[in-house]
Amino acid sequence: MQKDNPEKILFVINPVSGGKEKQDWEASIREFFKELPHSIEIYLLTGKDDSVSIKHHIDTLQPQKVVAVGGDGSVKLVAEIIREKPIVLGILPAGSANGMAKELNIPLLKEEALDVIVSGTEQCIDVIQINEKEICIHLSDIGLNAMLVKYFEENSKRGMAGYLKGVFKMLWNKQKIHATITTDTETIHRKAFMIVIANASKYGTGAIINPDGKLNDGHFEVVVVRRLNFLELLKLLITHKPFDADKVEIFSTTTVELTTLKKSYFQVDGEYRGRTKSIKAGILPNCLKVMLPAEVT
Repeated sequence: MQKDNPEKILFVINPVSGGKEKQDWEASIREFFKELPHSIEIYLLTGKDDSVSIKHHIDTLQPQKVVAVGGDGSVKLVAEIIREKPIVLGILPAGSANGMAKELNIPLLKEEALDVIVSGTEQCIDVIQINEKEICIHLSDIGLNAMLVKYFEENSKRGMAGYLKGVFKMLWNKQKIHATITTDTETIHRKAFMIVIANASKYGTGAIINPDGKLNDGHFEVVVVRRLNFLELLKLLITHKPFDADKVEIFSTTTVELTTLKKSYFQVDGEYRGRTKSIKAGILPNCLKVMLPAEVT
């Protein structure tokens, strides 16, 4: 059931999300709200000064909700702008990878996802501050998956075909990271194929990397993946089961400092950030309000 109280809602649409098979979200949004009392405005991302433009739209419209229509990168862009503001984040999953939407159990069907925006429930979640200059709302990592993100960004093929091509290239070039990891309670030294800073539990593919991860528990996990091969990746993509316990270590913390012997590939919420030897992260509890399906608490 849709709420009757009129709201001002800004939709931020990434028009290139999802590749050639993307759905026409703008038309669907306008049709959905045609008979509703809410006031809506739509902004299409251009890739140029989007943050400034979104802030201007927010200042002008004064919306109660801002909805990211795209993948995890679009969600992160909006979250950076509205966190710690009295504005609720909505998500319409329209990307090639929709990890945050899946984490929050937001439906992939347009009509159902739109209904969450007006009839769902609000909940505060944590985010992770990365290197004191950006936030991570979902998953960041250093190593093989970040390499895969880089290959995927460079590949003209989107969707699962592009992803699998990137997997093969990643595994062909894989090498271990020599890392020092300092959490709230200890300093450890590890060799690993990837190290994940996990606010959430699974990737956009459905692969579970942090089985006990929760977005609102006041801490995050550092997941050290010591062993990884192609068959294991396929198992994760098909069955969506967690990594075998003997192949990973998981540390719960509110801060982490990670340094590596050599520069390694690094990504934040599906956005490649280059190669680095040093990462600092800390939890920012309950600083982002999001819309969830009404049955999710």
